Amino acid sequence: MVIFKKEPAVTRLSVISTQALAESRGGREREREEEEEEEEEEEPRVMEGSVSTTVARYIDRTYDLLSSPSTAEALSRVAAVFEVVRAGVLVPLLKVAVVLCLIMSVMLVIEKLSMAIIALYVKVFRRTPEKIYKWAPLSQDPELGSLSHPMVLIQIPMFNEREVYQISIGAVCKLVWPHDRLIIQVLDDSTDLSTRELVQEECQKWSNKGRNIHYISRDNRNGYKAGAMKEAMDLDYVKKCDYVAIFDADHEPPPDFLLRAIPFLMHNSDIALVQARWKFVNANECIMTRIQEMSLNYHFKMEQQSGSSTMAFFGFNGTAGVWRIQAINEAEGWKERTTVEDMDLAVRASLQGWKFVYIGDLKVKSELPSSYKAYRYQQHRWSCGPANLFKKMTIDIIMAKKVSLLKKLFLLYNFFFARRIISHNVTFLFYCIVIPFSSFFPEVIIPKWGVFYIPTVITILNSIGTPRSLHLIIIWIFFENVMSLHRCKAVFIGLFEAGRVNEWVVTEKLGKALKTKQVSTAAKRSPNKFWQRCLFLELGMAVVLLICALYNFIYRSNQYFIFIFPLSLSYFLMGFGFVGTHIPAAKAIIIQNITFNLLS
Repeated sequence: MVIFKKEPAVTRLSVISTQALAESRGGREREREEEEEEEEEEEPRVMEGSVSTTVARYIDRTYDLLSSPSTAEALSRVAAVFEVVRAGVLVPLLKVAVVLCLIMSVMLVIEKLSMAIIALYVKVFRRTPEKIYKWAPLSQDPELGSLSHPMVLIQIPMFNEREVYQISIGAVCKLVWPHDRLIIQVLDDSTDLSTRELVQEECQKWSNKGRNIHYISRDNRNGYKAGAMKEAMDLDYVKKCDYVAIFDADHEPPPDFLLRAIPFLMHNSDIALVQARWKFVNANECIMTRIQEMSLNYHFKMEQQSGSSTMAFFGFNGTAGVWRIQAINEAEGWKERTTVEDMDLAVRASLQGWKFVYIGDLKVKSELPSSYKAYRYQQHRWSCGPANLFKKMTIDIIMAKKVSLLKKLFLLYNFFFARRIISHNVTFLFYCIVIPFSSFFPEVIIPKWGVFYIPTVITILNSIGTPRSLHLIIIWIFFENVMSLHRCKAVFIGLFEAGRVNEWVVTEKLGKALKTKQVSTAAKRSPNKFWQRCLFLELGMAVVLLICALYNFIYRSNQYFIFIFPLSLSYFLMGFGFVGTHIPAAKAIIIQNITFNLLS
């Protein structure tokens, strides 16, 4: 008798499901193995020459992904959001930037026109300092002898100036002035021991010839240039001096410098500073030095001349000037709180009621930086320092009691805000940012007078100081636009006291190498590597401007590309190091580029 045992339904279902699952897994494994075999068979064919097939497969997958409803919807949403941001944020922001830049441009052109009118008036009517102030040549009194001349101190601060130390020391020792009424201080903060020895030997040579020359070096470099001059002023023998003349190591004053400058201080008790003009010995070295000559000639012939003729104030240039020691003491002496200790002292002395005189026809030979990197560092210091000083001294200027309200306004607006803040910012923001980027926004319209007429007037005013370089005016425009990148950045660093606010890189000087043509010879023997000359900030701007120019050329009708294309090319040329003299690491030239932080 056969007995059939009835299995539970759950058990039978479990067995069936287990078998089905096993069969399913086995099927998938077999499919996977078949796919792997197919791929292994296809791989040799792909490697043998069907790269295009693989690329096409990826393109198809990408197309399928982008054409899927979810992706298309996401892209449309992104486009819609961008359009909202563009219409609601970018376009209004750019329109505001256009208005602000136009206002700054008008302020700047008015400032430059006013300086040009004053300088023209001085030139036409020959309003020389000798006619405005009391001046008479020093006469030799037989009874007093050399005592008829005041005691004058001369300071020559230097730092590793191997190539130029002989220039300034030799020129100062040849000044026409009684030797017993002249004290020379060579303030050598050099860290290179061999340079120190050479400078000391030069001082000893002139001492043996009867010059009262003192070689002063320090174990520390506290305060750097300002600190060295301040410490030297505290020496006992300085107390018998009435005036102090200051010359950088590369400056070469003419023999009659003191004879022409000192009488202004002797016959006018309210004058604190007499500033001479710079004359450049290497202006013809390269295109970059020619352009620098144009900018600095404008600075002296317009800015310094107009300030001296109207407000009896201008920024001390740090060299080629004579100070009344009493005025320095009343202004609390040299301070190292910024990288423009010369301008700092000038502003503080002016707030004490002292007057300054600029003598345009008294010229002191000097050297221009001939390498682009050296010029960049110099311009950073000259742009960052004044902005930082403006921030530090605004309250002091407002609260000053010894100067008129008109002079306070001149210091705050004309001297600092218009010339040191607006000038650098509008050049970069308007011509390198706003105008190029307006190509992408047809809603943004810039009036022609702002794009063409104002820049033309400013350019003409800047060029009239150097007539021999008028044919370089187009190159000057684009060079200044590239340099505005660093000046604008330096201004904001100074205002917000960011990391590089107190950075000071000693400007490279060639000195004797210029006369012996060692630069070109050394460059042939030891050229710089191409990548070492590349400056990525300039190259980045060049790429951005090139994109703007191409877009403007293709899609816009305002023809801004005529300006943007050459501007982009200028950034490329400077970014790849095709501007200025390249100074290799050769024994023929020993030039040290020293970076230090005043707060370290």
